[in-house]
Amino acid sequence: MGTVIGKISAETPKYQVLAKGTDYEIREYEASIAAQVTYDPTQMKRGRDGGFMILAGYIGAVGKPNNVKPQKEQQEGEKIAMTAPVITQESSPPTSEPIAMTAPVLTEEASEPGDDAKKMVTMQFILPSSYTGENVPRPNDSRVSIKEMPKRKYGVVTFSGVTDEGVVKNKVEKLRKSLEEDGYRVAGDYVLARYNPPWTLPFLRTNEIMLPVE
Repeated sequence: MGTVIGKISAETPKYQVLAKGTDYEIREYEASIAAQVTYDPTQMKRGRDGGFMILAGYIGAVGKPNNVKPQKEQQEGEKIAMTAPVITQESSPPTSEPIAMTAPVLTEEASEPGDDAKKMVTMQFILPSSYTGENVPRPNDSRVSIKEMPKRKYGVVTFSGVTDEGVVKNKVEKLRKSLEEDGYRVAGDYVLARYNPPWTLPFLRTNEIMLPVE
């Protein structure tokens, strides 16, 4: 997924640049397959990143892969290559019931960081492009689900450094303002994509804020 000097060697999602603004790109991403887990970050040792080891277990980044091949439940799981980014989405829980690895790590929040509302986090690993809905290994862990991601269009700004709430909030606000000033309609909540592991030097990290647009 990355090194201390920021080199990204893992497969990353394929996209086409449709347009460029002064500080952002409009990208259309190809359809892909993601493994994801949703959790309450206050109940996890690693907080917002608490789903990482669960997904790492699914792909076999630590120990044996916690999955089974389609229609071959009795066979050993399949090790899945790491890719980037890791994707994280934050949202308020509903009023009824709670709801190889790629780079970057993506984080999507349904409201701005710092809101008082309790947030649930959904973390995703985008799986290698060789996987489809038919051949993707099924999770053994009930907390992990597989999601088919359709083609999607985002306004994207790339930056280095840390991704704490203050930095992310500022980047989101600036990107949203730029997109709206240029005539784009923001069609949903932002996604934070992180392409490097925690041990990468902050000024060498690659991060992206992504806002869905129409």
